[in-house]
Parts: sequence; structure tokens; C-alpha cells
Amino acid sequence: MTQQKIKELKQSLNSEFQLIHELCLYVLSAASQRTELIRATLATLHAFLSWIPLGYIFESPLLETLLNFFLVAACRNLTLQCLTEVAALQFGDFYNAQYVKMYNIFMVQLQTILPPGTNIPDAYAHGSSEEQAFIQNLALFFTSFFKSHIRILEATPENRSSLLLGLEYLIGISYVDDTEVFKVCLDYWNSLVLDLFEAHNNLDNHAATMALQIPLLSGMVDGLGSQFLQRRQLYAVPMSKLRMLMVCRMAKPEEVLIVEDENGNIVRETMKDNDVLVQYKIMRETLIYLSHLDHEDTEQQMLKKLSKQLNGEDWSWNNLNTLCWAIGSISGSMVEEQENRFLVMVIRDLLNLCEITKGKDNKAVIASNIMYVVGQYPKFLRAHWKFLKTVVNKLFEFMHETHPGVQDMACDTFLKIVQKCKRKFVIVQVGENEPFVSELLTGLPATVADLEPHQIHTFYESVGQMIQAESDPQKRDEYLQRLMELPNQKWAEIIGQARQSVDFLKDQDVIRTVLNILQTNTSVACSLGTYFLSQISLIFLDMLNVYRMYSELISNSIAEGGPFASKTSYVKLLRSVKKETLKLIETFLDKAEDQPQIGKQFVPPMMDHVMGDYARNLPDARESEVLSLFATIINKYKGAMTEDVPRVFEAIFECTLEMITKNFEDYPEHRLKFFSLLRAIATHCFPALVSLSSQQLKLVMDSIIWAFRHTERNIAETGLNLLLEMLKNFQASEFCNQFHRTYFLTIEQEIFAVLTDTFHKPGFKLHVLVLQQLFCLVDSGSLTEPLWDASTVPYPYPNNSMFVREFTIKLLGTSFPNMTTMEVTQFVNGLFESRNDLSTFKNNIRDFLVQSKEFSAQDNKDLYAEEAAAQRERERQRMLTIPGLIAPNELQDEMVDS
Repeated sequence: MTQQKIKELKQSLNSEFQLIHELCLYVLSAASQRTELIRATLATLHAFLSWIPLGYIFESPLLETLLNFFLVAACRNLTLQCLTEVAALQFGDFYNAQYVKMYNIFMVQLQTILPPGTNIPDAYAHGSSEEQAFIQNLALFFTSFFKSHIRILEATPENRSSLLLGLEYLIGISYVDDTEVFKVCLDYWNSLVLDLFEAHNNLDNHAATMALQIPLLSGMVDGLGSQFLQRRQLYAVPMSKLRMLMVCRMAKPEEVLIVEDENGNIVRETMKDNDVLVQYKIMRETLIYLSHLDHEDTEQQMLKKLSKQLNGEDWSWNNLNTLCWAIGSISGSMVEEQENRFLVMVIRDLLNLCEITKGKDNKAVIASNIMYVVGQYPKFLRAHWKFLKTVVNKLFEFMHETHPGVQDMACDTFLKIVQKCKRKFVIVQVGENEPFVSELLTGLPATVADLEPHQIHTFYESVGQMIQAESDPQKRDEYLQRLMELPNQKWAEIIGQARQSVDFLKDQDVIRTVLNILQTNTSVACSLGTYFLSQISLIFLDMLNVYRMYSELISNSIAEGGPFASKTSYVKLLRSVKKETLKLIETFLDKAEDQPQIGKQFVPPMMDHVMGDYARNLPDARESEVLSLFATIINKYKGAMTEDVPRVFEAIFECTLEMITKNFEDYPEHRLKFFSLLRAIATHCFPALVSLSSQQLKLVMDSIIWAFRHTERNIAETGLNLLLEMLKNFQASEFCNQFHRTYFLTIEQEIFAVLTDTFHKPGFKLHVLVLQQLFCLVDSGSLTEPLWDASTVPYPYPNNSMFVREFTIKLLGTSFPNMTTMEVTQFVNGLFESRNDLSTFKNNIRDFLVQSKEFSAQDNKDLYAEEAAAQRERERQRMLTIPGLIAPNELQDEMVDS
């Protein structure tokens, strides 16, 4: 568009805005007009205000007229919406004085409508829909005005009092029991607190830098410090009130499993509320910034509120919950000495509260809060053994509490604490005769007596973590033997009975017991890795025999009853045992250190029991976990598995392909795991792929193409990653010419097909990498033979690069008839020129997709997924510099014993 046309368009728009502005002003200034007409005019004005130049608003009676209508009850909400639009506008400093005047007049009028000191939450709760809408609109006005113009109100003493009054109103509004109103307020509080914190942080950093580099400029730093301190002092009271607001309204964290239902009963949470989790994240971040701005005030407010829970003055489930969630949320934000002092008081008070409070529901609420708080402060627990031991013993008490959710939360918290404090449990502490783990194992049967199977598995995983921290092999084996005594005793009974009569294993209660024993073993294997060797060796061969027997039962049931038989509860139970057997073996081999003797001990027996069983079974009886198990084995033992790959192919390749290539829906679990196995083979056992027959290799390549055509993101990405591995390995092999002569053009054609299909946008990054690999290859000199077929190409090309250019131009020209030959040629030439610069290469492709009109009207965020991931990583790095912003439980901190 030419400059002249832009100028004409602006003039045209200005004249239209002026006409609307004058018309609205005329109607509003005509006092005799009816209320309905005024309301309609205000609604029209509201729709256009963000387009009308500020000059029309401030240099005419319009703003004054709006402020007058603010006092008229019938027009108040529409007027407030118009004023909010004006408040949100920002065009430099030219109209600062007018904004200050507007705000001060507004505040004077507001005080006549809603006097200071009014209980706004109460007024909202008992107000009409119009009055509630007014509070909502008031929140929008204040947050819009402060976001754009708070600095000009800070500038002079006469405006600061009205600014503080406005913040006071906004804090009152923030207590209103309405989620949408609170979201509006919270969004603003978060931005204000971040602004104050960054000013504080930047000043500290700036002062440190200046002191090191230019000591003579310390006066300048002092001046900046003085400004900051004045600003911090100005906001001290509002920020203190804001801390209490965050404490009183803290959202529920994900770890808390106990909630109050609509009937006022304490129950176990059945479904996570994602809105609440997002709100918690924002509130937690806001409270951490507030804590950094004034640690003392944060601590005092929380302890004062906790003391009111103890003396009963402020006791309620909600008050205790929000307080404890707030206490847990600021973990890591204080200096260690202050945090330790604070936590000692908090935990003691909560334990006392649990002792003195009567009632099952009350105790459940207090228990959940104790567990949440202690789980958030692992560093404190590591440094205070007596507190740690008291807390763990309290968790053991809660494991006998059958109130919904308490046992689950006790087991989850125990695991979380052990993961961070494991060394503390295996050393003899001062004043004690044995390590805590030994004491625990002695009382283990009583501790787990009231737990459900899934809770026992979590408990065993926790104790496994403790044992893993023991450095003495003899003690470690002794602890493991004691831990597994109960399940091993039951396992020996079952196997003994089965040897007398194999039918004993067919009983459903026995099958459930077998499943439970295997799940317990898996939990411990997950924690112990290599150190689980003695235990798995004990049960391994019997486990494989049970696997084979249950597999035969499943196959017979499906053969007799047809596909429906696979959905019966009995067959599902049998399959659960098979799946858990595979999961146990995979977990152990994956977690164990790379020791060749382990592979030699466990892999050969599985070849027939597991791989042979897979090949012999009916499709509906094949376990997808077999595929993931062998993928794990190949990833673990790498080239050592090359000789076994032909047997793996023979057993699983063609029969799995038949299952998954009939359509895109059947056997979803087999699909992803099959391609993960293929990728493991391509990465670590490439010679085995090269030794395949041409027909078998074609099956592999066809399956890879089928995979990346898949609309299921995980399958498509696994297929693309597998293709990249194949391309890199074949380029470096003696079969480079042979492979690419057969598959180069097919791969390029198929990749462009999915690249330009909007259903495959998430694969953009990998599509680009494959194309870059292909275009670099033809210019690398690795291909010494022509890619074209001399029998079908009328004339030879000087080199492969020229041939691929022309092929690509024809391919895209045919696919996108809306683009000219010149545009397509320019794009292809650009790809070749930028092939060694991934960023430019990617941008060329991205621009082409939009230019081709396939993606022009779409949401194209997936095309920028890599950049978005990099931005998220930069944000994480920033958060790591602010203590507490990433919770200690999310950090991989070192297990330092003090």
C-alpha cells in the first residue's frame, strides 16, 4: 500500500471517528434525552472508544460528560465500561495530566457511591446483579488504569493518597467470592508485585556491578536506591495487605488429595481442576515475590494466622487449608536460618493442633496440611533429624487412618520425603542404636497392615529408595531380604501349591495375589536398579513359567471364545500378570547399570518364553510390552544385541506390521512401541538392518513412511526420528549409493507431502531436519552414482544436485498450481543455498508454507514450537535465579548430609 493511500485511509477514519464522537457527545449532552437512548449511546461509544484518537476524548467535553454520568445509577455500569476503555489507552506522556485529573475526579465520585471502609465482599454477596456487575467493572477499571498509568500517580505526594485509596478498594474487591473477579485482580497483583520485585532485584545487581567496576559512581546507585526505597515504602501497607489476601485465598496445590465436597464433607479428590492449578501457580509466584520484598512481614502474618487456628479464634477448614498451602508455596524463598526457625514453629503448632483437635474430619484436614507442608521443605527435614523422624512416624500413624485420601497422601508424602532425605535413614543417628531403616523393617508388617495394594507398592518403593542409599553391600542385601520377606513368603507358597497342581494358578484370587506380588517387586526394582539383582534372580525362572502358562490360558480362551473373550474380566486379569511380568523385567534392566553379565543372565531365557510366545500368539493376545521390553534391552546393551536382532525380526516384525497397518486405529499401544523398537535397532544394531534382504528392508522403509504419515503425533515423531537415524547411518555406510538410489526420491516426496499437510504441523522441526539431511547429502559428494533412472530420464544431469533441484521444482509446481514457477524455483534455490544454516533453511520452509496458502489462515504455533521451547527454557533459567520460584521438590538438589 502506498504512503498516499495510507494517508487517505487515515483521514477517512479520522473523519468517521470524529463524526461518531460528535454524535455521541451531542446525545449525551442533551439532558432531556431518555435513559434508554443514553444507554444505547454509551454502548456505541464503548464499542468505538479504543479506536477514537485520545485528542477527541481529552480535548472535548466527552470525558467530563462521562464522569458526570458515572453518578447516574441507571447509566453507571455502561459509563464505567467506557471509562475503563479510556483508562487502558496509552500514547506516551502527552496526556498524563488529563489522566491524573480523570482519576482524581473518579475517586471523589466513587467515594460517594461506595464509601471507603465498605465491606465489599459482603456488599457483592447481597447485591443485585447490577450492583455485582458494578464491582466487576470497578475491578476492570482499576486494573486497566493502574497497568497503564500507575507511575504518574506515584510521581507526586498529592496523587499518592488517591492511588493508595484505589489499591485499598482493589484489595477489598479481591476478597469477593467470584472466580472471574478474582482472576482479574490476581492478574494485576501479579504484574505489580513482579514490577516491584524486578526493580528491587535490578537495583541490587546494578549496585554490585557498579561497586566492582566504577566505585566513583556509587552516588548514582545511592540515588537509584533512594528512589526504590521511597517506592517500596509507598507500597509497604498495600503489599502487607496483599500478603494476607494471598494467604486467605490461596488455591489448592496438586499434591493435596483431600477436599470438601458440596455437602460439607471431607472426601478424596476424584478429578484435578486445571483452572485451580493454574490459579495456584500464579498465586504461588506472586507470594514468593511478596516474600522476597519483605520476609519478616510474610513470616509474621503467617504465624499470627496460625496462632488464631490454635486458639480457635479463626479456626475453620478453609482458613487452615489456605494458610498451609501458602506456607508450603513459599518454600525456598527465605534464607536458610529464617526458614528453619519459621518451620520449627509451624510444624510444632500443626502437630499440636492435630493432638488437641477432636473429630475425624477435623483430624483429616489437619493431617493433609501437615503432610503437604513437610513435603515442601525437604532441605529443612534433612537438617533436622528429630523433626524428620517425628514427621515420618506421624505419616505412619496416618497410614492407619481410613479417612478417604489420608492414606494415599501419607504414602505419597513418605515417598517424596525419602527421595530427598534417603541417606538420613540408613545411618545411625546420634542417640540411636540402629539406622531408622532397620527399625522400620522390624515393624513393617504392622505399618502396612491397613494399606491398600497400590499404597503398599508406594510404601515399598519408598523403602527401596532408603536401601539404595546404603553403601555397604552386605547390609543392603540384608535390608532387601527383610523388605521382601512378606511377598517372597507368599510367592513361595503359591509356587509350591502350583507344583502340586497347576490348576491352583487358575483361581482368580491367586492370580490377583500373583499380580500384587509382581507389582510390589516392580516398585522396589524401580528404586534399587542393579541392587535388585539378588531378588529378581530368586523369582525369575518361576515367573517366566507362570508367564507361559497364563499366555496359553489366554490363547485358548480367545481361540474358543473369539475376540470377545479378550474383553472378559478373567482374560484381562491374566493379561495384567503378563504385562506386569514384562514391566518388572524391563524396569530392572532399564534401571540396572550396564553390566554384560546381567544381559547374559536374563535375555536368553526370554527369547522363547517371551519373544517366541509373542510370535505364536493370536494378534489379540500379543502384549505390546514385549516390544518396549526389547527396545529397552537393545538401548541398554546396544551393539551386543546385534546377533539377536534377526531372531527379534523373525518373531515380531511381520506379524506386528500386519496388526498395525490395516488402519490407523487398531492396536494403538503396539504402534508406538513397534517404532520405538525399530529406532533402537537402527541406532545401536545398524549392521543387522544392512544384512536384511531387499524385501525386508523395503518392509522397514514402508513401515517408517507409514509411521510418519500417521496423524497420531507420538507415532509420527517416532517414525521421523527413526528415519533420521536411518539416513545418518546409511550415509556413513558402504551401502549409501544403493540405499539412496532406491529411497531418496520417495523419502523427499513423502516428507514434502506431510510437511504441506496441516494435520502434521507438530512434526515441522523433524520434517525440516530430514529435508536438510537430504539436500546436504546431494552436495556432500557421498553419493557417487546418479539418483535418476537412465531408462526414464531423456538426458543425463551434470550432477545429483541439479537433478534434485529440478525434481523438487516439478514436484512442488505440480502440488501448488496457485504458485508461479518463478516462486517455486526461488524457494528451491533458497533451500540449497541455506542447507548448511538450519535457522535460515527452516525460515525458508516456514515462509513457503504460509505463501502457499495452505497455512495462511491457520493457527501456526506448531511451526514455531522450537522457538517456544527455547523461550520456556530461558524463562526457567530466569526462575532458577530467584530462590523459591522453582519449588525445592522440582530441583535435582544434591543429597548433602549435614
